[in-house]
Amino acid sequence: MDGDPAVEPELDSFSLTFPLPYRVAFIIVLAVWAWGINLHYLYLIGIDVPSLIRYPGRASPHHPSHHLSTYRLATALSALLAFSLVVFWTFTHRDPDLVLSWDWLPLSYLFVLVILLFLAPFFFKNLSHGGRSRLRSMLKRISVGGLAEAKDGKFGDILLADVLTSYAKVLADLFVALCMFFRTDGKSASARPDRGCGGTFAVPMILALPSLIRLRQCLIEYGRARRGLMSETTGWGGQHLANALKYATAFPVIIFSALQRNSNPENHDPPPVFYYRAWIAACLVNSLYSFYWDVAKDWDLTLFDELSSSTRGDLRMTSGQEKPFGLRWRLHVGPPALYYGVIALDLLLRCTWSLKLSPHLGRITDWEGSIFVIELLEVFRRWIWIFFRVETEWIRNTNSMGGTLEAGDILLPDYHDHNHQGPKYEDDD
Repeated sequence: MDGDPAVEPELDSFSLTFPLPYRVAFIIVLAVWAWGINLHYLYLIGIDVPSLIRYPGRASPHHPSHHLSTYRLATALSALLAFSLVVFWTFTHRDPDLVLSWDWLPLSYLFVLVILLFLAPFFFKNLSHGGRSRLRSMLKRISVGGLAEAKDGKFGDILLADVLTSYAKVLADLFVALCMFFRTDGKSASARPDRGCGGTFAVPMILALPSLIRLRQCLIEYGRARRGLMSETTGWGGQHLANALKYATAFPVIIFSALQRNSNPENHDPPPVFYYRAWIAACLVNSLYSFYWDVAKDWDLTLFDELSSSTRGDLRMTSGQEKPFGLRWRLHVGPPALYYGVIALDLLLRCTWSLKLSPHLGRITDWEGSIFVIELLEVFRRWIWIFFRVETEWIRNTNSMGGTLEAGDILLPDYHDHNHQGPKYEDDD
């Protein structure tokens, strides 16, 4: 049992009001709203997201825009979630026995949520479903680590698979809720989450699956690069191996976390100190490597180049004009100050695991409410990341460089054309 205040052995105080299935559903619905906001803002600043992911444009200007269609879907999902929650609270009155016995209601909403997101076209023919049909096909392809060709939407596959890495804990919680509901000992899905449900390896394997998908996609890209013509712009594919290594650093974190949780479960002895130290080292490597990749590769910012380069003036000056330190010439999303703030925020949210190192906060991070907040923070970090990742892809596709880049290609520092001066953000002057 963790330190979360308990109303009875099977139920913690947070789950009494907001059971695990509802928490999973809330974050999934939040993702739909977040994607709509991504599409909306990027549309307002002139970035055509559908063209980047090879999604068909609207056949008529009278058809609703992509972000408006996403907002409508999110509104429908939110209304149903609110209705389900009100019914649940009305009939349970925060009574522990009733909360445990009414676990079918939040699971029913999850079932409806899956139908509306993935299966609605088969039951409601008049319901617009182009985006959800595309989502189904993409999930089917990337679920086994597949990757489309650039002309067929490779960047969309990469974007979705990266998002899934941030939803790994949410997917694991979904499995835990279903496992608790269907197992034979009568454990309620709205009880205190049993993250050992399904055995020692089930939850760690689910946590590792999104990173494994991205790792395989990187290896596919490496194979394509080796089979194609090598040039100064494409390189020999080493960047894809480096990217694969980044996703591989997630596996030691998951392994040592599982070893700590499952060591000496019978006598409740503390895990060996080696597991704890190895987990800290694995977290540090994964967080710093991922942060570096976010800034230098996913966003094509020159921060690390300029901090380490002896030719900083060459990186920042072109035709007598100065580029913002550590950024790039073309900034579409906002002014330079926004980019600096996002860099700092990305590092901070990449290191939320460090709260466990505090003797005062470490115990709190195991509470169900704290776990939920940490999951929300990771979803928020990924939402912010999408703005700048899509912006970077748009710049790569619109830059006139000395070669042809495919959507989703990642450039090594040697091939970044940071001196290419595009339109600056209007507040730069």
